[in-house]
Amino acid sequence: MQKDFLMARVLAIDFGKKRTGIAVTDELQIIASGLTTIHTLDLLSFLKEYTSKEDVALFLVGKPKQMNNTDSESEILILPFLQKLKKLFPQIPVERVDERFTSKIAFQTMIDGGMKKKQRRNKKMVDQISATIILQSYLYNK
Repeated sequence: MQKDFLMARVLAIDFGKKRTGIAVTDELQIIASGLTTIHTLDLLSFLKEYTSKEDVALFLVGKPKQMNNTDSESEILILPFLQKLKKLFPQIPVERVDERFTSKIAFQTMIDGGMKKKQRRNKKMVDQISATIILQSYLYNK
């Protein structure tokens, strides 16, 4: 049974070698909010648990690009994850979004938000904000 796309969340993933930032929309897909940052090794089990409680209409996965528009080296780490994701959740589509500059924008957002230097060193927060920026860019362009 196909879920109603507009009554389910979009979940964004800022995939990293060690940590992965996750952001989600509300059910009406209007507001993007940071959800959490988890160890990448726990990502698929986290997604299984999350999707058992919440309707997810779409997985949005960041696509790291170089300045010349070619794939970043970290894309090699993301491709096996994407295969597992699609196999585990065949009913949920996966889209990719250019994630260039999201970490820099996230860091600047922390500065602009008045976070102290010690708080800005929290890489988990940067990853979560990066996922939120990926999600907001998708919502803005859809």
